Amino acid sequence: MGIRVIKTAIATIAAIYTAHYFGLEPPLSAGILAILGVEVTRMKGLRSAFDRFIASVLGLFFASLVFTVFGFEHWAVAIFILVTFPILSRFNLKDGIVTSSVIVFHLYTFGEVTVSNITNEIFLLIVGLGCATAINFIYMPKDEKVITVLRNEVEQDFATIFMEMAKTLRDPKHIWNGSELLGAYRVIEEGSLRSLRNRENRPWDHENYWPTYFEMRRQQLDTIQQMIAELALVYDKLPQAELIAVLLDQLATDCKSVVYQGLVEQEVFKLMVEFRAMELPKTREEFELRAALLTLLHEVDRYLAIAKRLKKKATVPKKGVV
Repeated sequence: MGIRVIKTAIATIAAIYTAHYFGLEPPLSAGILAILGVEVTRMKGLRSAFDRFIASVLGLFFASLVFTVFGFEHWAVAIFILVTFPILSRFNLKDGIVTSSVIVFHLYTFGEVTVSNITNEIFLLIVGLGCATAINFIYMPKDEKVITVLRNEVEQDFATIFMEMAKTLRDPKHIWNGSELLGAYRVIEEGSLRSLRNRENRPWDHENYWPTYFEMRRQQLDTIQQMIAELALVYDKLPQAELIAVLLDQLATDCKSVVYQGLVEQEVFKLMVEFRAMELPKTREEFELRAALLTLLHEVDRYLAIAKRLKKKATVPKKGVV
């Protein structure tokens, strides 16, 4: 917020001095337009400036018609609003309604529709919105360092979750409060917002992976929640549980890998084959426990499938896959 206030101040004073230099009236109005044009991202600022400019030109057109037909009466302004605002909303130019009103009220103050007055208003738009757009493009705060910190936090939360799940498989009486789940959710949400803003600030960076990364983690967190739901059904220790615990230990390490290679996926496939080759359960309780373990293993496979689809692919052999 502090950076945006500073940018707004710079854009406003630049617009006022520029308008004064070119003899536009009133120059302070260019400052008002600049205030309206400063946004939080480069792309949003560019879209906002375009929408506001088009809306204001349309507003000038309709206002010129209304004032020419009905005169410069107070009630004519109400007619302008009734005619213009619904049209701007219909064409998704609602952001330009305020800007358009500022320009039209200037025209009303002049008391006549002339080429000179229309030209003055259009140049006020160009100066005000142009200065705001220029300031937006000159500087935007960088989120890369913060996003990297958020990535490390969510990966550490995932690693802790997998380790706690492995401990529970080895000892069903193990108690875990699950706080990392809430922490991961919070970090993923913040990371998603910051990554989208980072992409809008760098539209030329076509290799910006961060939005995809946090979307991947969001989907994987859903599968982790399903794993935990199945884990809650495992109330006794089984040999098969130890096999999955070893796999989860590996996931706790490999979830911090940058790229996907598929090695853990192969281990999951081997484990599923082993499960099919084992003797059938002898009791109902064993059947229920093994069914929960098998479902948990399928959720692990789904977690890996998400990584396979959305994670960066390895270009050179590296250890670690998810």
